[in-house]
Amino acid sequence: MDEIDRAILRELQTDGRIAYADLGPKVGLSASAARQRLQRLLDSRAVQVVGVTDPMAMGGQAMALLGIGVDGDPRTVADALAERPEVVYSVLTSGGFDLFAEVVAPGPKDLLDFVNDVVRPLEGVREIQSFPYFGIHTHRFLWDVG
Repeated sequence: MDEIDRAILRELQTDGRIAYADLGPKVGLSASAARQRLQRLLDSRAVQVVGVTDPMAMGGQAMALLGIGVDGDPRTVADALAERPEVVYSVLTSGGFDLFAEVVAPGPKDLLDFVNDVVRPLEGVREIQSFPYFGIHTHRFLWDVG
């Protein structure tokens, strides 16, 4: 991946639907060359273009990252959580928690109910630490591409 590829990725992070006619000049290429470059990145699976929803814009007003300690196999708990619509993502870790789950709920009471009524009763859940956040701005998934 060279500097032009990274420039293409930076532009896509800003606007994933940018037209090749606009993308090319921004990265120093023609529209067709920008299209070929992006297609090469897609074909190599180095890049994936996806739509990401904003949970706050879709009705969620309370979000939290849950640090979860598990007795036994944490994959079982992660799989159970991944099936829930409140869960944005769940990931296994090798740190102080066995897994993290980001959850979104209509309000603070709903978030508390989800933790107490859904997460705590899952077999193997030993502990939960909640890191709530109540944002007014969307959060974006950006990675430094250089």
